[in-house]
Amino acid sequence: MASMETLTEFKDQVQELLSKDDKQQLHTLLDEMNISEVAALLQEMPDEAPLLFSLLSFNRAVHVFRILDFSLQRDIIRALPPARVAELMNELPPDDRVAFLEELPPKAVSELLKLLTDEERKITLSLMGYPEDSVGRIMTPDYIAVYPDWTVQEVLKYIRQYGKNSETIDVIYVVDEEGHLLEDLRIREFLLVDPQTRVRDLMDNRATIVLHTHDKQEEAIQLFRLNNRVALPVVNEQHILLGIVTIDDVLWIADEAYEEDIQKIGGTEAFDEPYLDAPIPLLVRKRAGWLVALFLSEMLTASAMQHYQETGIFIRFADLILFIPLIMSSGGNSGSQASTLIIRAMAVGEVKLRDWWRVMRRELISGFSLGCILGAIGFLRVTLWQKMHIYNYGPHWIWMAITIFFSLIGVVLWGSLIGSMLPIVLKRLGFDPAASSAPFVATLVDVTGIVIYCTVAALVLGYSV
Repeated sequence: MASMETLTEFKDQVQELLSKDDKQQLHTLLDEMNISEVAALLQEMPDEAPLLFSLLSFNRAVHVFRILDFSLQRDIIRALPPARVAELMNELPPDDRVAFLEELPPKAVSELLKLLTDEERKITLSLMGYPEDSVGRIMTPDYIAVYPDWTVQEVLKYIRQYGKNSETIDVIYVVDEEGHLLEDLRIREFLLVDPQTRVRDLMDNRATIVLHTHDKQEEAIQLFRLNNRVALPVVNEQHILLGIVTIDDVLWIADEAYEEDIQKIGGTEAFDEPYLDAPIPLLVRKRAGWLVALFLSEMLTASAMQHYQETGIFIRFADLILFIPLIMSSGGNSGSQASTLIIRAMAVGEVKLRDWWRVMRRELISGFSLGCILGAIGFLRVTLWQKMHIYNYGPHWIWMAITIFFSLIGVVLWGSLIGSMLPIVLKRLGFDPAASSAPFVATLVDVTGIVIYCTVAALVLGYSV
């Protein structure tokens, strides 16, 4: 990836050549840059991106297009002439082509499908027939498969002839006559043996790690992470090899998944395009739903306070009101911390559904400890303010300090439990754990925090007087 200094230098050169309308020099400069540098440059100059893209040699243009953001890909396609679009669409790897098409409206997809050759259209429609979040959507049929009775010399000859169109030649797949996957072998195993060695002699009959077409893409991410692979085969129910998934596609999917989770944790619906490209009405719509839901939930806090107001607790001990923001924010903060930790742990596979009791036990201990720390600080605060005559909490100030201490223990402990358990419960019910966003947890804890605070106050202060 280009450094900021290098990218700025390239940008200055490009702008100078654009001002001179020197397309030949622009073409030369772009061809001298790395693919990642060109992509970064186009992202930095979106208005000039279609023109600069059109000046790239065709093969470089295909590689650059694959790693651009969708919004820029869309703008480039709109600006290119139909003949160039047809060439580009047919040359793109099937998985990258499908990833681009699935973001477009149906009418645009229909128009672009018409530009594909019969073979590429058939492959594309086949991949798009799988569920949107399945492994089938991101697999590619471009791989090298050989038979057990071939010699290494025959395999290498086959690779030289067809390997150029393969997504990767790091892994070679062994299949039988019906296409059933038998094993996968690293390319080095073919390079380090006698050319007359049979493929079956290289096989050790070990269990092959595979993905299935209808597996969730999240499962692919976990398998790649745990097995340190550059590619994994994809099979159907009959164990017939249909394609492969490569690490670059999985990293792309993982990045999108984590970005979506971050947005949900922040209390918004996931955006499918960059923030600056999203129209204002879309920004409002994506955020309004959560805000309205949270606002309605917060109304329960007012209802809870009204209930305890009727008991006279706030009238007899008016200074209790001063500490409501302190209590509510402490519970919300502890809940937000816990939910963020658990959502992240679940996303990377560190926490499974079966670990719920271990999580609860840890949060009981840590939540209680954190509550004692904050409670002690709250107790000390009331005591110091009273003793130093900064504020007079009345004759029952010591009982108010005790109320703050135990309330913070209860609220922080409860917030930690809610924040840690809610993602697990949602996952168990089939929902996205990231939906248990920090604002949602904070709002939930606010309501229950008021109940805990007022209950403790009624017990302690009621007993003291």
